[in-house]
Amino acid sequence: MREDPIVAEIRRFRMEHAEKYGHDLKRIYEALQDFESKSGREVVYRKPRILLPKAGS
Repeated sequence: MREDPIVAEIRRFRMEHAEKYGHDLKRIYEALQDFESKSGREVVYRKPRILLPKAGS
């Protein structure tokens, strides 16, 4: 199967970003929070949706 160039670019960016923070999820999370706070944009948090069971199941 051929690799999609857009998917490859996103994966490369994600890997470079993780390497920048030593693959430490806490450091990545803190960096994202810092980016959000400095962006000046409104960050929207939504409640999770409750999925109801399908009828007839």
